[in-house]
Amino acid sequence: MDNWDELRTAYEVARRGTVSGAATALGVHHATVIRHVDALEARLGVKLFQRHPRGYTPTEAGEELARVARATDDQFSQLAAKLSGQGAEVSGDLVVTALASFTPRIMPLLAGFHQDHPAVRLRYRTGHRLFRLEYGEAHVAVRAGKPPEEPDNVAQPLMQVAFALYAAPDYIARHGTPGDDLAGHHFVGPDDDDPGSPLLRWTVENVAPEAIAFRASDDVSLAAAVRAGLGLGFLAEDEAEGMVQILPPRPEWEVTLWLVTHVDLHRSAKVQALTRHLKAAFQ
Repeated sequence: MDNWDELRTAYEVARRGTVSGAATALGVHHATVIRHVDALEARLGVKLFQRHPRGYTPTEAGEELARVARATDDQFSQLAAKLSGQGAEVSGDLVVTALASFTPRIMPLLAGFHQDHPAVRLRYRTGHRLFRLEYGEAHVAVRAGKPPEEPDNVAQPLMQVAFALYAAPDYIARHGTPGDDLAGHHFVGPDDDDPGSPLLRWTVENVAPEAIAFRASDDVSLAAAVRAGLGLGFLAEDEAEGMVQILPPRPEWEVTLWLVTHVDLHRSAKVQALTRHLKAAFQ
């Protein structure tokens, strides 16, 4: 890249969503922002933004450029902090990603962390898509299941979560307590017949399709369906207060939570502060 100013300008437009917002952040005239974006698009031969009256929306290429620029900006910020002797300061943007179903566990911890470090601006991202640490989409990830295999990531086991099969009291009142074979009962199950979760694989492999009365594509909806009495389903043992346990936890139903960071930012002050805080809370 011959002109870093153009790249930085495009990053700020993607970040702020408007030319005026980017111009204010960069301390330049809005015409300079437009000129930089137009020049960069011409240089790359691809549209980076869709223009509309309310601002600029990144195209797929624009989002990819913004991810790389965000990671680069983080690394330069970390380097500048070290060189200026401010490396121990815990401040700035800090992006955390996790499965939505683990939000109730994590959110109180993030609130406590922010009380200790009010100069940090937290952003929390959930979703089925794996947010890529190497592109700066997140600084810290809490992931479930098998150990993450990305070579540039630092993965640390955070905790084991025990799951069991439950029913809501309302379901028991309507359908009775299931026997050992669970025959004749309704279940809550995955929308996909080849799920990655060992819990949901058990449901697919051991429950007849016609017995699955409710299907959903995300863990939050499945847990809500169990609590609403739609059928038998899995809940974390420590989050099942008031529910009726049908089958106790099994080793194969245990889920490992991993704390994942990228090697380039693992030692930054804000990432280290958050990982210490989370590990201390979970342990």
